[in-house]
Amino acid sequence: MAGTGSDMAVATNEVDLAIRRATLDLAGTPASAITINGTVPGPLLRFREGDEAVIRVTNQLDGEDTSIHWHGLILPAAMDGVPGVSFGGIKPGETFTYRFPLGQSGTYWYHSHTGFQEQVGVFGPIIIDPRTPAPYEYDREYVVILSDWTFTDPHLVYSRLKKQSNYYNRQRRTLPDLVRDAGREGWSAALASRREWARMRMDPTDISDLTGAAYTYLVNGLPPAANWTGLFHPGERVRLRFINASAATYFDVRIPGLPMTVVQADGNDVQPVTVDEFRIAVAETYDVVIEPPEDRAYTLFAESMDRSGYAAGTLAPRQGMTAPLPQRRVRPIRTMADMGMDHGAGAGSMAGMPGMAGGEHSAHGGSPTPPPSSSAGHDMAAMANMSKPAPAPAVDHSKMAGMADMPGMKMPAPPPPSSEHVGMVMPAAQLAPASAPVPHRPDNHGAGNSMVAMAPRNRLHERGTGLEDAPHRVLVYTDLRSLQPRAEVRPPDREIELHITGNMERYIWGFDGKTFSEAAAPIAFKLGERVRLTFVNDTMMDHPMHLHGMWSEPENGAGAYRPKKHTINVKPAERLSLDIEADAPGFWAMHCHILYHMEAGMFRVVSVA
Repeated sequence: MAGTGSDMAVATNEVDLAIRRATLDLAGTPASAITINGTVPGPLLRFREGDEAVIRVTNQLDGEDTSIHWHGLILPAAMDGVPGVSFGGIKPGETFTYRFPLGQSGTYWYHSHTGFQEQVGVFGPIIIDPRTPAPYEYDREYVVILSDWTFTDPHLVYSRLKKQSNYYNRQRRTLPDLVRDAGREGWSAALASRREWARMRMDPTDISDLTGAAYTYLVNGLPPAANWTGLFHPGERVRLRFINASAATYFDVRIPGLPMTVVQADGNDVQPVTVDEFRIAVAETYDVVIEPPEDRAYTLFAESMDRSGYAAGTLAPRQGMTAPLPQRRVRPIRTMADMGMDHGAGAGSMAGMPGMAGGEHSAHGGSPTPPPSSSAGHDMAAMANMSKPAPAPAVDHSKMAGMADMPGMKMPAPPPPSSEHVGMVMPAAQLAPASAPVPHRPDNHGAGNSMVAMAPRNRLHERGTGLEDAPHRVLVYTDLRSLQPRAEVRPPDREIELHITGNMERYIWGFDGKTFSEAAAPIAFKLGERVRLTFVNDTMMDHPMHLHGMWSEPENGAGAYRPKKHTINVKPAERLSLDIEADAPGFWAMHCHILYHMEAGMFRVVSVA
């Protein structure tokens, strides 16, 4: 496989790409891939804002269609590259010419939207240079593409998930965990906890569908042992363009010993925010500027969210240098907040629930924290009821005001601003009213959903599972503020609420309890209207939501400075609102960017007319 950097750029507005199968070397192991111009990742395409891109894609596969979607680019619907939505795909032996204006700048990427081709190598980076100089200085730059690679045919991977959704979860709680919890809490409480999790058909260690048991994690197509290296001179300012091109993996990125100043998110400039770590969801991009002061190597470390593996490279003054890897962290577990309930324990813990208060070990050690005593059995029984269908066929949300004040439904306050939280860490009360907690009864949203979050709430100010107690600065969505204010911010004309739903045991994913094949019609936007799209995540999984063709503005409390994003992570039990200008006529895909969730049904079409 080939590393990717700006030296690989195809720096012209006319590009020829060929998609074909090849066997590549992955650190000494043969890997069967689908390549773009013979490499994985594909070549870096570099354009200039204001030009017209002309990209000819030739399908050299034997008996297999293909496609390319230009992720995050604003372009005509016919050029978006989604088979069955905006065009018919590219047949074997045929060439399709993509032609579209470049009305934006920044870091983006491209990938196949056909079957599982993205998983086996059909992706690459895009840089669009701005017409005017960037508002921040840097001396050199590198593209850093994070991805996940499996040596197993992804069709077999998907089949295994359908038959046993936790097939790749090798971090489940075991008998020693039960014995440890029993010693701390008593056998009755420990066994009650296990029974209630079983009744809900859930697992608190179920952070990612696919883990290090299935994946090798890569930086620019290279595993950690191959040591991708970006060179610098001490004192230089280096721009790193991070792209999460993985099929199913969230990465937590840090460079021990070096702060990172975030200057761009999803291709759009933001007010600089200095952090020590950031989580990058599947399909997101972040640009950061670093300034290594010393003549030594630094480790670029991207740890998977479930802590089952990592991608890594090196930043160094000279080739061949390395730096120590940071200690691997304790694997996280899901909390009451992830189930849309909180009994005063706070967003980052399950204090009061047997075995749920950070009492998990990793392979690298770690001491459990004993939880305080509480009525854990009562809490677990209440959560178990979340997965039971109610006799009523639907929920009338308009009659449920005030349920947030019920006993046991108190929402925890977000952490106050401090040196550990740089930028806008907004209290929930300062967020938009549409993002306030909304209680729910377990209406189940149909057979395609196994639970309903009782009181979902805005979690944009939260760090995310596994980062709650990190002793350094971590980027959160409320830190992101656009560089320039909007000239006009008009209120939304209407709101559309969509519930993110799923049945993990059956591995079915969708919206409002329906898979794509069950959805009756596209979601209709009126051309020119401003739509508030509110996602309510009724699952215990994170979902990176991507709407093609239009920018989404998360309601993160920044007012006229709200950032523009093409992909937004929706945490478990989160209610998250996006404002969208419906200015792009045509049919557009909207889906979870975890490839296997999309394949399992979490996909809809949005029509703008």
